[in-house]
Amino acid sequence: MFSFACYAVDATGGGFAMPLSKEKEKAYFEALEKGDKRALEVLVKHNMRLVVHVVKRYQGVADNDEIISIGSMGLLKAIHSYNVHRGTQFSTYAAKCIENEILMYLRWSKHDRQNVSLYAPVGVDKEGNEVTFIDTLYHEGEDIGKSVEEAEIKSIVYRVLDATLTDREKRIIISRYGLSDEPVLSQREIAEKENISRSYISRIEKKALGKMRAYCEENGLTDLF
Repeated sequence: MFSFACYAVDATGGGFAMPLSKEKEKAYFEALEKGDKRALEVLVKHNMRLVVHVVKRYQGVADNDEIISIGSMGLLKAIHSYNVHRGTQFSTYAAKCIENEILMYLRWSKHDRQNVSLYAPVGVDKEGNEVTFIDTLYHEGEDIGKSVEEAEIKSIVYRVLDATLTDREKRIIISRYGLSDEPVLSQREIAEKENISRSYISRIEKKALGKMRAYCEENGLTDLF
């Protein structure tokens, strides 16, 4: 198991290594994909300052060292699930993973149960939907847990795409299901883009989904289908 003990310093973050440049960060993520264990250590070392930054929001809620440890686990999950080829800034993605890990800890920890639960209902919104305490912590009502979960699922889906489909099949699946954060296209719209018939698009889509489903079943990813 990976140990964060060698990076434990004061809670101000003054003793942590500075963030990596974008170029170096990308290089280490690519090295990690190839199994370089040292790359993992470097990425953790240079992102511990981010953990402390997120933890500061929860000072006084629980033991500071314990929260840093929990946040560090969130960082590790972020590093392992991050897709360097998607273009998303790692610090943004990692901050959400770290915060999500902390929130889950606070939700289930003994400390949280003895005090006000972050998920305790505090009222309803204009549409009659229940509002919890945690909803009031974000001005825009952002669901951190949901955001991270969706990001992780999308990252896995892209890996399945890369492992199973041809370039054309990937383009069609990405467009049909809006995986590129663009509007979902109909088979007819995709047919016009690809300059082929709608019925052919339908056959390609069906075949591609079958290949993806088979891959997921073989690799224990049945929750995706």
